[in-house]
Amino acid sequence: MATAARIGPNAVLQHLAVLDAEIGVAWRGALLHLADVREPPATAGMLNEDEVARLHHAVRLYVPDRASAIQRAAGLATADYILANRIPRAAQLLIRTLPAPLGARVLAAAIARHAWTFAGSGRFRVRSHAPLWFEIADNPLAQHAAPHPVCDWHAAVFERLFATLVWPAASVTETSCCATGAPYCRFVITPRRGADGAVSAPARAAPQGMRWPVPVRDHG
Repeated sequence: MATAARIGPNAVLQHLAVLDAEIGVAWRGALLHLADVREPPATAGMLNEDEVARLHHAVRLYVPDRASAIQRAAGLATADYILANRIPRAAQLLIRTLPAPLGARVLAAAIARHAWTFAGSGRFRVRSHAPLWFEIADNPLAQHAAPHPVCDWHAAVFERLFATLVWPAASVTETSCCATGAPYCRFVITPRRGADGAVSAPARAAPQGMRWPVPVRDHG
């Protein structure tokens, strides 16, 4: 019997505080009940992707007018958790000190290595570096039909990581989505340009003695 695919608990945990603030604790509890999702403990390990998918769909189904904002806020919080707890400081410093195009490649490669934590049974690929875009084929979090792209959580995670480590004004646009019938969810990462046409970049001071990339740890 095949093992069920799993996704990191932050795909659920980071929704909870946002839902509490947006709709209240009581309605959040009702929403979890409707989605048949038990509130995981803060120390939860990887979760069954079906459970994660049910919560994401329930947010879109039962709070449609605020779903995008809720899932974006949860995605930003997930990325903040990853930055604070899962990417070593030395690795973050390395990425920030590299020229932005190279830093983007290093970060994209790290994301690809750990795609199992956010894509579950979906298939993640970095499809292009110029422009930079990712795809998640058969994204398990976008399996219910919708008239427009719905992956605000994924897009916000990518946006915060790139805005923090590579391009401060980075934006992420989901240009196709499995929920609309596309074969994959496509995320285009764009460095916004200033009025002078220049691409903004983090302050970069070369660290003493650093020569080789530092591995990024799995997040759970």
